[in-house]
Amino acid sequence: MEALPIMVRMLPVDNRLRNLQIYKLLQCVHQNDKKQIEKLIQNGIPNLINFTEPVDGHSALSLACTKNDIDMCNFLLQRGAHPDVQDKMGRTPAMKAAELGHTLILEILATVKADMTIVDNEGKGILFYCILPTRRHFQCTQIALDYGADINNCTNDGKPIFLQACEEAHSIKEICLNFLERGANPNARDPATGRTAVMEAAREGGLEVVRGILERGGDINLFDNERHSAAHFAAKGGFFEILRIISAYNGDLGLIAMNGNTPLHYAAEGGFAICCKFIGQRGCDPTWSNLLSKTPRAIAKEGGFKAAAKELLKVEKNFIKQSKSEDNEGIPLWALKLYDWSLEHQTALLQAFQAVDQGDGTVAKDDFISVIQKQCSFVDTEQIETIAEAHEKPDSEGINPEEFFKGSKYLQKSYLITSFGPKQKKGKKGKKRRGKRVAVPVPICIIPKSACQLREDGFPVYMIEAVQSTADSDHINRDHPSAHPVHDDRAWYTDEPRKMYMNINFLVRAGDIISLQKAFEEGVPVDIKDKYYKTPLMTACTSGNIDVVRYLLEKGADVNATDNFMWTPLHHACYNGHLDIAELMVQAGGAVDALAIGNATPLMRAVEISRLDMVHFLIDAGADVQATNSNGKNALDIAKVFADSRIIDLLQNKLDNLPIVPEKKGAEKGKAAKSTPTAEEVQTAKKEPSLASLPPVEKPHTEKSAQDSVVYLNSLISSGATKKEDVAFKPRKIWTPDAATKELVRKIEFFWERSALSGDSENPDNLFKRKDTE
Repeated sequence: MEALPIMVRMLPVDNRLRNLQIYKLLQCVHQNDKKQIEKLIQNGIPNLINFTEPVDGHSALSLACTKNDIDMCNFLLQRGAHPDVQDKMGRTPAMKAAELGHTLILEILATVKADMTIVDNEGKGILFYCILPTRRHFQCTQIALDYGADINNCTNDGKPIFLQACEEAHSIKEICLNFLERGANPNARDPATGRTAVMEAAREGGLEVVRGILERGGDINLFDNERHSAAHFAAKGGFFEILRIISAYNGDLGLIAMNGNTPLHYAAEGGFAICCKFIGQRGCDPTWSNLLSKTPRAIAKEGGFKAAAKELLKVEKNFIKQSKSEDNEGIPLWALKLYDWSLEHQTALLQAFQAVDQGDGTVAKDDFISVIQKQCSFVDTEQIETIAEAHEKPDSEGINPEEFFKGSKYLQKSYLITSFGPKQKKGKKGKKRRGKRVAVPVPICIIPKSACQLREDGFPVYMIEAVQSTADSDHINRDHPSAHPVHDDRAWYTDEPRKMYMNINFLVRAGDIISLQKAFEEGVPVDIKDKYYKTPLMTACTSGNIDVVRYLLEKGADVNATDNFMWTPLHHACYNGHLDIAELMVQAGGAVDALAIGNATPLMRAVEISRLDMVHFLIDAGADVQATNSNGKNALDIAKVFADSRIIDLLQNKLDNLPIVPEKKGAEKGKAAKSTPTAEEVQTAKKEPSLASLPPVEKPHTEKSAQDSVVYLNSLISSGATKKEDVAFKPRKIWTPDAATKELVRKIEFFWERSALSGDSENPDNLFKRKDTE
């Protein structure tokens, strides 16, 4: 009798039924089936809504939070879902929402009093899941901190959250500064490596984060388990501004690590000449050798950094000179650090000096000493008096703060911060330097935002939804699906794709006809222009996708539409060398002699790319070879510039054989005919006067029946009138090399891509239904 209750609790049938109900509930949440969820909650096992599935521990609320389904989250919370249910890894729904940047979900969970201090199995709180470089994750940190998240949370290994954030200080600067403002420990340290937050921030080059840590009391002279300080990491990355801040807060720039390297060694290894000069002046021994017996200058020479080696040589000479002098005539280290400190705290010092100003922009000596002594902790009174005496003037009783900030009264010029900038070349005296003409870049012409049409959701009209093909090849068993709906888990292997909007011309280049069809069905105009004034038909003509071109023409695309340069689709097809598309444009009614900006015709574009077949087709289609652009040049003149002899001969022959319209009877003298001959035709006519003396039978242009006469043809041959006629063979269509092969390969690749995504191919039958025959 005692074993009966245990059997009831441990029956495998009950466990299996519970798991099936949990999976069914999760499936309904995934499908957003609220009616079925209501039935499961009412008729299922008690508290089913808070149970987790046995593999990963997902609950219904955590799944809704992961999907960012705000309506489902509110629905589940109203039905009794607990906001702090943890999965197998100890993660709560709030942690998952914070990791994905779902700010609205996290705010809903916070309002229902979700516990923000819960940690997962590794000891990580919710803030560890917010450390990502997006604006949404920054908002998640704000929400979590507002509702009680621990700002000094540490993992089970003792790694603080602030240190974890400083490891990515360059990309999440706002989050790190927010942690400091909310009370994070500035001396947070990793017990495993010994590194502090300021070391990680210096390694990442986070200037504002390093400054914020030091302003809040961070210790700059701490070192890790390998005796590396923040100066080592800043020198290794070449971060000169961070080295300035370290020196301003009395940081040790000469600390020797366990491998014998100083910050100067790391600066020389990277070839940072300015950093080498700065570190060598601020107390680091340039003659020190590491465990490999290499000085910083030797390292710079091995790396081929001539500028760094040159600066290190100067630093070595100055260091040896100061070490040999008995009177210590060199500049003291405290004066250099005081100078760096004054530049870093210039704003605060100016406010303090203004409070004790004498009225003429100067302060008294005693006031100057008291202000410096109050705010700077690493200098004593005697040192400050030395600086004050250097700034005193015999004719004045006060000290000018501006001269103190310059530092020229107590430091040499090479130690001032202005000496670390790029040197300016001095011009020769007596000669005026001519100012160089700076080429002003031509801005890209785009449609203004004010003139861009927007949809109801705020997107531009040319941004359309890209249809994503979801492959279902991950099903476990396709041939034998589960008969019972509870066992049918196909929905778990097909993720619902998120909507993705793309520029319609990007989809045209990719040949995505399915997305284009959906957009046109939703009312998007077929001739919509993107911000570069290009229609889909222009883009298709440029990319050479003839299938998309045919589809757009079927939808009624305008073949004579123009962009901001007045180019038509035929211009784009000719300029990119797509003969088949150009033929399609002409057949669809495209203007063969359409004029772009500068009066350029499609024939001129074809001449510019030296495509003989394209030029031949346009001439046969009726293109005007005599048309001139705004510079007065016709197609032949342009062909001579591009030096393609084939096109030059073709155009020359066409111009030579143009019919000359005779003058009308009774017309006034001096009036020319409608078709005026070119200069070359006039010269040819002058050189051959014999043609004018031919009998009338030799030029029968009006009677069509005479052209078929053998006597007429014989008279032309005997008189020599046909000596300029080109009798070479001219095929009706000129094929370019490999044109057909490229198009065939491209078409095969296109259908293979389609078949890989959705199972469609050129054959309408499905790939899985074909029967392979040998």
